[in-house]
Amino acid sequence: MYLRDLKPCCDRFHEECGVFGIYSDEKRDVANTVYFGLYALQHRGQESAGIAVAHDNKITCFRDMGLVPEVFTEQRLKGFSEGDIAIGHVRYSTTGSSTAFNAKPFVFSGKVGRMAIAHNGNIVNSKALREKLISENIVFQTVTDAEVIAALINKYIENDILGAIVKAGDELIGSYAFVIMTSNKLIAVRDPSGIRPLCLGTYRGEYIVASESCALDAVDAEFIRDLEPGEVLCIDFKGLESRFLNNRGSALCIFEHVYFARPDSFLDGCSVYEARKEAGRILAKKHPVKADIVSGVPDSAVVAARGYSEVTGIPYVEALNKNRYVGRAFIQPSQGMRESSVGIKMNAIKANVKGKSVVLIDDSIVRGTTSKKIISILRAAGAKEVHLRICSPIIRHPCFLGIDMQTHSQLVGHKRSVKEVCDYIGADSLEYLEVDELLETVKGSRIGFCTGCFTGKYPVEFDIKDIDKEKFEE
Repeated sequence: MYLRDLKPCCDRFHEECGVFGIYSDEKRDVANTVYFGLYALQHRGQESAGIAVAHDNKITCFRDMGLVPEVFTEQRLKGFSEGDIAIGHVRYSTTGSSTAFNAKPFVFSGKVGRMAIAHNGNIVNSKALREKLISENIVFQTVTDAEVIAALINKYIENDILGAIVKAGDELIGSYAFVIMTSNKLIAVRDPSGIRPLCLGTYRGEYIVASESCALDAVDAEFIRDLEPGEVLCIDFKGLESRFLNNRGSALCIFEHVYFARPDSFLDGCSVYEARKEAGRILAKKHPVKADIVSGVPDSAVVAARGYSEVTGIPYVEALNKNRYVGRAFIQPSQGMRESSVGIKMNAIKANVKGKSVVLIDDSIVRGTTSKKIISILRAAGAKEVHLRICSPIIRHPCFLGIDMQTHSQLVGHKRSVKEVCDYIGADSLEYLEVDELLETVKGSRIGFCTGCFTGKYPVEFDIKDIDKEKFEE
């Protein structure tokens, strides 16, 4: 049994990973910079972490299971040689089992020497590409998308690595934001639809790329811009050079704003904090209810709850306390223990909820199990009523583009009405945002959005038969 089979059937989406890279004009302790960047991206992946550093035409890499500070102790960081290029990765696996063997970055020998890659997203047709490459006598060490991308790029390399990446990109179907490091280049790539985020910053003449702008802030870097959908950005001693894959129309995953990204990040010109607060305001206008207090499920719904409170005048009060020291619950050995971990992670503040009617704001409902548990926790603490308001529409369809939710059977809202979901989770009332209302919250964005999990319409065309059955439950 893979460790991935021991993950909780939880009521939350899981992003696949976060990536970070730095290019410096001089050799220094770039691994430390990547460490702090990954620390800021820890919310994007909490299973494994890795850093690779280029120095003297060599690449040193270390990766392991665990959180960033668990994997990279002070002694471990001292083990890296000084370098001028480095990349890092935090992972939540949707592709490949949860083992150190599949942790990233992935280091390989290419036609231009040693290279390393760190990837975020999901390549829908990776199995077909892998089988084709195997037929061409290419040997694979892991079962991850990153190695497929690396092998495909290496296949097309002649004298121009950027040209090889563009050729490979034409064959990749799905979502991706990845960084590639050679001995003298840092290359950042964003998929043609811009489904996964990626941005560029600078610090004292050095260039940094990261999944979110909050990682730039963590290392005192100045934000320059987001990469364009389909952009292949090369950074070397000559400066910056961009090429582009065939544009397919921009479609950033809307759940970056709803749940994945940190509230202090900006994505394609839009503040995550403001988007979440506006979601709360719209919920308040569309779905008001008489109550004593408003509260948000930590952490992603707290901002929205404050927005709801501002509009309704109902005071914002903390109803739930989150234990921030709980480790990786997915290693719990039984379903019962995994479900009980919700109570370990979250507890009601009895003094605030006893005898009160509570409006509880949350970002989404996936399976319904966590919502059900949280409502029961509030009732056990003495809450008189619990009215649930959700900052996104009903999730009716799977995601094949980089989120750990790939079957209709996982979705409590797939064939249930709002009332049926409400009855299942035990709320006194339940209301969602509609798709057009959710899009109102991100109207400041410079690009469009993917809403496939709500509508069943995806920005990437693929044949369901191409989905890797080893990745996703049938």
